[in-house]
Amino acid sequence: MTFNRSDVGAGAIFVGIGLFFGLMTLYGLDIGTARRMGPGYFPIVLSGLLIVFGIATIIKGTGYDDVERGPLPWRGIAILLSVPVIFGLLIRPFGIGPVLLITTFITSFASRRMSPRAAIGLSLGLTIFCVLVFVIGLGLPLRVFGPMVEPWTRPIFGVR
Repeated sequence: MTFNRSDVGAGAIFVGIGLFFGLMTLYGLDIGTARRMGPGYFPIVLSGLLIVFGIATIIKGTGYDDVERGPLPWRGIAILLSVPVIFGLLIRPFGIGPVLLITTFITSFASRRMSPRAAIGLSLGLTIFCVLVFVIGLGLPLRVFGPMVEPWTRPIFGVR
């Protein structure tokens, strides 16, 4: 029997995570009924969906030959795992604007095909979009500029 290791492995991970959180929910929270939902109802539904998608992924992966893989992209893995830590460390002192610029710029180099000009454009566009949507549009209490950057930005933007 042939199978695609990537699909079967991903499906097994989905099933495992779904079972883990489903069992945690069953033993820790009241499920309730469809008419009177308890705090565990939604998590148990999500766990069930994750298990179903996992089984479907496993079934999809059977009957196909394994695909040839190249080397593991360590650079992309290292960048993508470090950026949430950088975001968390810098968000309070710098604010959402500069941190989004920095983290988007760093993240864009997880791909070897990204050019510096495209990374700058992506960073500026995503930062402007996020500030417009989350800070101005939704009114979330996020500081655009933190205490480390605010003295330089106050004369220019007049924004907190």
